[in-house]
Parts: sequence; structure tokens; C-alpha cells
Amino acid sequence: MSLRLSPAHLDEILALQLTVAWAGEAAGEPPRLGWWRSDLVDPEAGGDLFARLLPKTAAWASLALVREAARRVDEAAREKLARGDAVSSLFHLGFAVDEQLADRLAQHRHQRRPPAEVLGPRFLVGRPWSSAAFASMLAALGKPKVQVTPAGRRLDVTAASPVEAAALLAAALVPLSTSYPLPFLEAVA
Repeated sequence: MSLRLSPAHLDEILALQLTVAWAGEAAGEPPRLGWWRSDLVDPEAGGDLFARLLPKTAAWASLALVREAARRVDEAAREKLARGDAVSSLFHLGFAVDEQLADRLAQHRHQRRPPAEVLGPRFLVGRPWSSAAFASMLAALGKPKVQVTPAGRRLDVTAASPVEAAALLAAALVPLSTSYPLPFLEAVA
């Protein structure tokens, strides 16, 4: 896989990561998936705090934090694998890609454009919550062959690029479950 991604490709991955991170929050109203205990994005909760603390970058700050909450849950789940650092997951696509994603997120934060304006149609944050709409968006990404293991959902595919890997990993979240199912690929980018 190529390790240098275009800004458009980084935005495609970020849209998936940020949407999944938002959908995985527990404390929203209406309640979402509850994979991590946070409510950092919604305007009635963490979003309100960030709007008062960081009025110019509130949306990006809350998204960066919910992404970090999701990344930590993903990391804890990967630690249960025999070789957790040697797999790819939606929030762990390899050091080079993960660094580019962090840099791109920081760039968006400094540019201050609204997230929905730059991240495209897969970015569902801010829309009314619907688990059916979320699952439908994920299902439209493809139907990877998945083997359910005690540690997570192992994808039996090879991704040609980090963008394809992210889409397949997100698609493997379907069917939605009550706990984070850790979709993963054996090879790291």
C-alpha cells in the first residue's frame, strides 16, 4: 500500500473514523451505540462546552477528542490479540497513515471550515441519529468476508490501499453490536 495519501483520501478516511467515533458514543440523546463512554460532540453536551471554550474550533476539537476515545477503545481491543500491533483496524492503519490523518485533522482545525463541508457524504455527524441509516451507510461500503473470532471480526480480504482498508473495516462493523466488535486486517500498511 502507498504510504503517502492525498488530502482527498485522508478526508475519506477521516469521514469514516469521525462518523464511527460519533456513532459509538454512549451518552447522546437519543442514545447511540455506546461503544465508548463519551458525549463530546452533541451541542447539548460536550459540544456546548467546546463551543464556549474554543468558539472558533469547537467542532474540530470535539471530533478530535471523540476520535481519540474511539482510538483508545480500539487499542485496548487490539491488545487482546496475540499480535495487536501487527494488524490494521479502522483507528490503526499503520504509523505512516495514522500520522498523516492526525496532521490532516490538525490542518482542518486551523482552517476552521465546517466539518460537513469538507468531509463529504459519509460524514454523518450532526444529522439526526438513526442506527438504520448508519448501518446502511456502512453496508454501502461493501460486504467483506469476515471471520468472527473471540477478539474481533477478522477480515479475510486484502486491501489495495489505506482508503479501501478503512472502507472495508468500517463495513465490517455491520451487523451493529452492543460492544465494539474490532474489525481488523492481518497485515499492516
